[in-house]
Amino acid sequence: MKKNILIVDDIHPIFIEKAEALGYTCDYRPTIKPTEALEIIGGYEGLVIRSKFNVDRKVIDTATSLRFICRAGAGLDNIDEAYAIEKGITLINASEGNMDAVGEHAVGLLLALMNNFRASDLQIRDGIWDREGNRGYELKGRTVGIIGYGFMGKSFAKKLSGFEVNVIAYDKYKTGFSDQYAREVSMEEIVKHSDVLSLHVPLTAETNGLVNEEYLFHFKKPIFFINTSRGKTTKVRAVLDAIKQGKILGAGLDVLEVEKFPALAEQEWFQYLKTSGKVLLTPHVAGWTFESYRKISEVMADKLSPPTP
Repeated sequence: MKKNILIVDDIHPIFIEKAEALGYTCDYRPTIKPTEALEIIGGYEGLVIRSKFNVDRKVIDTATSLRFICRAGAGLDNIDEAYAIEKGITLINASEGNMDAVGEHAVGLLLALMNNFRASDLQIRDGIWDREGNRGYELKGRTVGIIGYGFMGKSFAKKLSGFEVNVIAYDKYKTGFSDQYAREVSMEEIVKHSDVLSLHVPLTAETNGLVNEEYLFHFKKPIFFINTSRGKTTKVRAVLDAIKQGKILGAGLDVLEVEKFPALAEQEWFQYLKTSGKVLLTPHVAGWTFESYRKISEVMADKLSPPTP
């Protein structure tokens, strides 16, 4: 089954079209279970995953012919990157494919928080007309701090360019990235100057739990907080405590430490999370639009090399 690609999750058919034009044969099995995939993966040159499939050492050791893994999305946190690279496996992701979706979603969360869209809507439906209680904030003139200036962070900054804001960005792994959309700064400057904080980082050992009680304590001004990156970068309890203390004016969370039910409902902080009027939640869909569904598959396919002879 050399030159075959095993696809274990739902992707746009444009990937299959482009991959087969290069000379691959695609085995599309979006409903396959991980245990079933393990039984057949040994003969495939390529593997395409999204989120449900965890590529650990066992999978990599079983996939003896594997030459590349495509992740239909931005992050690679469900792949043992170091071990895959050690085994000579190329890792392909598609950050470019959903960067516009993430940037727009982050702006949408921010505007909704600053202008009380959710509370206003619910109140009117309940017969309440409260203009003063729903007085909003303007973005113009404020400082937006971005952590992580890759495809996602830059997309958010670009979307903000018409709002007349001061955008500053910190990225531990890049330097010299200042552009017309954001100015590179230190983490100290992010903490000192930000009115808005938005995370655009992958989940790594260093970013796991990055936003915690100690981190939020150091911010000089009350902030609006947006997280469209990975849930485990942020301690939800710390965010909720900061809201109670007035350090966070509103939080837009597309991702959470624990996602999906029933596990989410079992968290000790969930009751306050769902009743807080200062938190806006979306179900990990910042990068998941009708347009990005196709673009992600196009980006992955365009990064493929032709099959080995």
